[in-house]
Amino acid sequence: MFKNFKFRPKKNTRYVLSLDGGGVRAIAALVFLKHLEIESGKKIADIFDLFIGTSAGGINALNIGGLGMNAADLERFWSAENLTKTMSKSFWDSASFLQSKPKYDGVGKREVFSKYFKDLSLGESDKHVAVLAYDVEQRKPRLLSSYGTPGIKMLSAASATSAAPIYYSTFEIDDGSWLIDGGIVANNPSLLGYSEAKKLFPKDHIKVLSIGTGINRRKINGKHSSKWGALNWLNHDILGIMLESSIFDVIASDLIGSDYLRVNSPTGLVNRRMDDNSEVNLERIHLMGMDWWKEFGAQTKDFLNP
Repeated sequence: MFKNFKFRPKKNTRYVLSLDGGGVRAIAALVFLKHLEIESGKKIADIFDLFIGTSAGGINALNIGGLGMNAADLERFWSAENLTKTMSKSFWDSASFLQSKPKYDGVGKREVFSKYFKDLSLGESDKHVAVLAYDVEQRKPRLLSSYGTPGIKMLSAASATSAAPIYYSTFEIDDGSWLIDGGIVANNPSLLGYSEAKKLFPKDHIKVLSIGTGINRRKINGKHSSKWGALNWLNHDILGIMLESSIFDVIASDLIGSDYLRVNSPTGLVNRRMDDNSEVNLERIHLMGMDWWKEFGAQTKDFLNP
């Protein structure tokens, strides 16, 4: 699409890559980023100055900004084998949310994280990187970053930011804090990324590329919902509604203006469930990422090369 496209950053401009949470749907972002790498001839880690993410987006941010992974490395990280391991040993015997334990025990997930992040701390990251979590004891958001909490292990940061309620248990990080998925406060961390970049690079112009994980636009029958209790709301994606990031997109667009570019779309045929790693659903997620490149690729080129 962009023959001879070369990334030439504007002087005194810093670029932020913000990545939403959304479970396996975060694979769509790496499909998009793979095309960006191919077209630019550069690793994603070399294009951006700050990487920020929530949940699965936080894991991608740590892999890129922390470990310097390219798109091919990310594909291997999100392999079918690793996905199966991270979602092994389910405690649930049915699709019901009314269980006394989280859906997964988290052992397989930590094994995968250990393989990649080893014993590295955030302070050893290749680039500036931050992930969002939520402190359940302090009842406030918690940002884990290479510059603010350098002593926290990458494995802990990845485990905490992806500790989605219902699916995984609350995670205790290295300093004794108990954290869960930051998506409950900001599934789209673009505004936080912009704010952090302004602190890190106070004299520079800041631009934010934000990549989502699809928006569930399935209609909810208002009249029927008026009679729902906990089980019906859980079965009709109340967690997805709580994690909805559209309002953050609107605010970021208003505040940051042309220095903010959002890549996202309705999920379409992609399953709204964050843990559907079936072959059919993964193919649909891949196609969603391809469609994003077709729709937003030209804008992204112009955004990075003003």
